[in-house]
Parts: sequence; structure tokens; C-alpha cells
Amino acid sequence: MGEPTRRHILRSAAVTGGAAALTGLGDSAVEAAAGQPGPDCRPVPGAVTVSPDDFRYPSLNKSHNGRFTPRPDAIIAVYSPEQAVRAVEDAVRVGKRIAVRSGGHCYEDFVTSADVRIVLDVSQLDQVSFDSEHQAFSVEAGATLGKVYKDLYYGWGVTIPGGSCPSVGVGGHIAGGGYGNLSRRHGMVVDHLYGVEVIVVDRMGKARRVVATRRSDDPHRDLWWAHTGGGGGNFGVVLRYLLRSPQARGRQPGDLLPRPPATAPGLVATWQWAQTDERAFITLVRNHGGWHERHPHTELFSSLALTHRATGTLQLLVGVNGEQQDAGRLMEDYLGQVTAGVGAPPETTRSDQPWLTATLGAATYAGGTPFKSKAAFLRRRWTDRQIGVVHQYLTDGDTRWGTSVHVTSFGGEINAVAPDATAFPHRDALFSVTYGHYWTDPEDHAEIEWIRRFYQEVHAETGGVPVPGDVNGGCYVNYPDADLADPKWNTSGVPWHTLYYRDNYPRLQRVKARWDPRDVFRHALSVRPPA
Repeated sequence: MGEPTRRHILRSAAVTGGAAALTGLGDSAVEAAAGQPGPDCRPVPGAVTVSPDDFRYPSLNKSHNGRFTPRPDAIIAVYSPEQAVRAVEDAVRVGKRIAVRSGGHCYEDFVTSADVRIVLDVSQLDQVSFDSEHQAFSVEAGATLGKVYKDLYYGWGVTIPGGSCPSVGVGGHIAGGGYGNLSRRHGMVVDHLYGVEVIVVDRMGKARRVVATRRSDDPHRDLWWAHTGGGGGNFGVVLRYLLRSPQARGRQPGDLLPRPPATAPGLVATWQWAQTDERAFITLVRNHGGWHERHPHTELFSSLALTHRATGTLQLLVGVNGEQQDAGRLMEDYLGQVTAGVGAPPETTRSDQPWLTATLGAATYAGGTPFKSKAAFLRRRWTDRQIGVVHQYLTDGDTRWGTSVHVTSFGGEINAVAPDATAFPHRDALFSVTYGHYWTDPEDHAEIEWIRRFYQEVHAETGGVPVPGDVNGGCYVNYPDADLADPKWNTSGVPWHTLYYRDNYPRLQRVKARWDPRDVFRHALSVRPPA
């Protein structure tokens, strides 16, 4: 109910003229398109500017991560591209740092940093449609993954291989690469990105809209490439993405993106921590990693959810992509290999559901609790020493209910693309590993130190971070971790941008210099202009 209520408040306030003009920005940011009919015949409100003295400010000034308490001068909610252009230009003119929010799921303080004075909220730009001019699906940056899946499926019977959290906004998700349960079969979301419409700012502070596509003759092609894994908040304000698979032929919309399977065969295996000793734990994790090394391209995928002992259980989530007649046998064979020698058999549950039901039913974290997230790509499984470290930390104490490590299948069609064909370079990984640690008191600094030490010890051989090499593959920019830029926690001598972008970083810097010469769009881990 949170989003409909928020949308209703914003629309009502805007139509009745309740938007407050931000001191220093003038009225231009709240005038554009007010009262003009939209495509659904309802009035398009003017941009809504909410400042700290507005009663709506506490509701709109949200932070996904409870570690950060933002206090911007204003949140500007826009309802049209023209309003967004004007808001950006006004902020640049008065020298106020601006950050963009679509779904608001950023793990670090890219939007909630203390020096961000203007938050541009594009969540009201959330339409999904078919653009006949470009022969591609148009997805506005404020749309959530759940809305995109539903609209594409209902309207045309197609989908994108995106993430599993329905409330994540596509604005940042796609810019960083985007992957999910269908990616072993269909690759990254950016592998289907035909174009992007972006607000950029020139050297004179003038804001304008640019459409960049993957066409070889497009003079703006470098801007498209930067958005195929170069991360959000680096080059401009994304207004919409244009999606069409590169191998698609014909002009029928239903043939231009992947078709999802009718059903999503799944299996959940659960172990009780009380019945899992260190030997069994190491065997389970070793087996899981070894199976993926032997089967890097199968349609089966899984996520091994290694939660803290305080939660009571461990789980393995298994699924099969595509219309597999023998999905049950594939999953049972896989489970047999992964559980060999573990000891007590797990409790298993089959969970076959219609694809859309399974996709929209994923758990969603509402935000507001302090947490720290860390991540890594692996080209090979953990060593037994590393698994032992994971076991040590996941059995440390009895109160860390909010700790988990997920080892998720990667590879398949993701790795069929050259590392420089898109800005997303990690085309050799077999696993995506995420560490999540949640606690209750934002001032409890011991908890964040604990998860930092955990991660550092797992990667002790490579300076505390997953330096790309024979075993590690670096990090995923959509799971940002500012510690990678801190020499206390990254002692490898390898800079953070190599972990995220590898050899693609110099090219991203050149795109930055061309399209954001004033460095308007920046954050703790943003692409830096060339020296």
C-alpha cells in the first residue's frame, strides 16, 4: 500500500497547487506541463518540490539503508521528461549537488549522502510501452521490476532476464547490468538494451535529452555503451530504456524480447543448523561449487542461502529455465550430487508455479534497517579454507539473525558475450556471491566492523577483496561497497574501479569526459573524469 498512497499524495498535492518552490531554484521546476492532458486523459501535474518544512518531507525523504540519514534541501518528484530537464538545469545553475532516485534500493549513500542537496525522484515516470519508431520496448526509469515483468508479460508475452526483487527500480538496475533467474539462458538485461534516453549536462550547464542506441552509425553510441553496465548516477539522468534483443528479427513486438517459460519449476532444500556440523557444512558448500564448475552452461540455476546459525536453518533454492520436460529429474539429480556426504538429508519442497506468479512473489525488503552489503564474482568455487571462514562467522554468537551469504549461479549465456562488448565486464564468472548483514542500532559500529572482517578474511589471499584472476572475478557495481576504495579494507593495491569495471574503466572515463564534463553526476564510487 505504500506506493499507491505515496503516488496519490503526490498527484493530489500537485494538482491542487500544493508544491512548494525550493529556495534558490525558483518556480521553473514546478511549472512544466502543469494541467496538460497526458496519454491517459488525466491532467499531468507540475513537478512537486518538497522541502524540510513540508509535512510530506519525512515520507518522501526515505533511505533504504538505515545507516544513513539524508537531509536534502528538497525532493523533486517529476512527471515528465521536460520537468526533469528543468529541475536538473536549475540545480546546476544554483550549484546544488543533485542525485537521482528511481526505486531507492541503493546499498550505499549515493543518493543519501550529506552533500546531496537535491533528490530528483523519477519514480512517477514508470510507463512500459512499445516504441514503434525504434521498434523496441520503452521502459521508463521509475518503473519497478515487478511492473515491468507484469506489463511486458500481459501486453506481449515477453520479459527481460532481470532481478528477483519486484520493488527494485529499473533506473539503476539496468545501468549496472541486471541479472536474475533467467540469465543463464538469456544473459544480462543489458544484452537486450537497444537504447537509452538520458538527460546530460554540457560544459555551460545546459541540460538536454539525448537518445543513444547500439546502432553502429549512432554518433551517441558511446553513451549507450556506458549504460550497459557502467552503473547508475555516472553520466546523466536516465529517463527510459529501449529494449530489443540483438538477435530479434521481424516487427512483431512479441518476437523482440525473450519469452518466459509458462511455469517455473522449483525446489527448496532445507537443513537444520542443529544437525549441521562444520564437516557437513564444508562438504555441502564444496559440492555446490564443484557441480557448477562441472556444469557451467546448464539451464538449471540455484542459490545457496547460507544464513547465520541464529536463524536456525540453511537453504538451497533450485530452479530450471525453459520448458524442460525432465525438470524434476534434473533438480533431483543435482540435489543428489550436492548433498552427497553431507549427512542428514534436507527437507525438500517442490514449488512449481506459473512463471509470473513465481516472479512477482519474491520477498521484498522494505528498507530502513541499518545494513552493510558486500559482494564478489567467483570464477571458481571457494577453497576449503574460505568455506571454513564462512562457517566460523556464520556460527559466531547467537544474535546475528540478519546475516546471510548467498552463492548464486552465474555463467551460461552471460559468459557468451565478450567482456568489452558491453560495459559489464564479468563474462567469466560462475558465481555471484552476496553478503548481507542487518542489525538494529545504527550507532552500533561493531556490527559493520564484523562484516568487514568477515569479507576481508574470506579474500585474505588477495588483499581482502576479490581481485580478478584465476579464482576471483571482481565485484558488481549494483552491489556497491565503498570499502573497496578504503585502503584499510582493500590492501590489494588494486583500485576499486578495476574490481567493478576491469579493463573497461578507461573507456568509461572517456564517456564521462564527453557527456558529463562538469562532473555533475557523481557519488562515492562514480566514474572519475580522466586526470
